[in-house]
Amino acid sequence: MAKKLSHLDKAGRPRMVDVTSKPATERVAVAKGVVRMQPATLKIIKKGGTAKGDVLSVAKLAGIMAAKKTPDLIPLCHPILIGNVDVDFILNETDSTIEITATVASTGQTGVEMEALTATAVTALTIYDMCKAVDRAMKIENIRLVRKSGGKSGTITLE
Repeated sequence: MAKKLSHLDKAGRPRMVDVTSKPATERVAVAKGVVRMQPATLKIIKKGGTAKGDVLSVAKLAGIMAAKKTPDLIPLCHPILIGNVDVDFILNETDSTIEITATVASTGQTGVEMEALTATAVTALTIYDMCKAVDRAMKIENIRLVRKSGGKSGTITLE
């Protein structure tokens, strides 16, 4: 039996998924992404920033704010009460990359995967924006969900 897209009604029109009868459970989602840059750009970031400020602090704040604004950006995404958002970085000098990990937690009737993915994407975009004056060749790569838990499907680990 083929799976159906949950955000389309029987006529193929967009619809918001009805979650009113679902039980509230603790939900956590983790997403990751990478920003690849020139070694000199990573050195600037490690030193504490650019003319626009401390890149990682601003990017972290942008990611947290983005998670909270996800339903304003993704048309059929439910507005939910977010209990926690965390954005972490791993700076890899060998590859000249910054790996972003966004973790979002909530207790509710629907998951927080979109919030974690949005936080990761906006964090990466903020790094790009703050550093584009010194490195136009930066690349945002491999934004993906790595883990989710809660709800009917339980825990799903993709990495």
